[in-house]
Amino acid sequence: MIAATRARSPFGAVLLIALVPLLFHGAIMATSRFPLALTAGGLFKASFVTAAALMHWVLYASLLASFALTLRRGQTPLITAMARQMQGPDIPAELAAYTRRVTIAWSLFFAAQLATSILLFCFAPLTAWSFFVNILDIPLVVAMFAAEYAVRLRVLRDPPRHSLATIFEMVSECMKSRPPAAPCPRLD
Repeated sequence: MIAATRARSPFGAVLLIALVPLLFHGAIMATSRFPLALTAGGLFKASFVTAAALMHWVLYASLLASFALTLRRGQTPLITAMARQMQGPDIPAELAAYTRRVTIAWSLFFAAQLATSILLFCFAPLTAWSFFVNILDIPLVVAMFAAEYAVRLRVLRDPPRHSLATIFEMVSECMKSRPPAAPCPRLD
């Protein structure tokens, strides 16, 4: 993922993010006849399974923590903070309530992704788990974004409309090395 954030173009980052899981799934499928054992094939398979599992579980556990911890009393929900970053500190009460619910929805999505991955890993064939974490992962995230956008247009009277490029730029600026207490730059 670090290489993806350093890619020179958005296309390169998307290509990298899409190709790595496909490579992992291909390797797991190609070694499906090998048992996870102390053999060359088994160890090769185990390395891809371990890498895919750790990447998926750490990513979703981190996202879940990042979103859910902002829902505690006295905290600003993450999506509300992003809305204030993009629109200024005085967002309408309707938008503040909506962004809190969206933060809850994303937290539930991340929890569901994590739980489903762990349950499939423990109780389903390894190829089914690999298909879920390596092939369905990105389409499920895209579907969640699309669903949230459709709900936003339906629920809010004057929904904010920002391009994905603007949102990615804001997140990128927030992720750049900066002191922890420094606010993210505002995009107008």
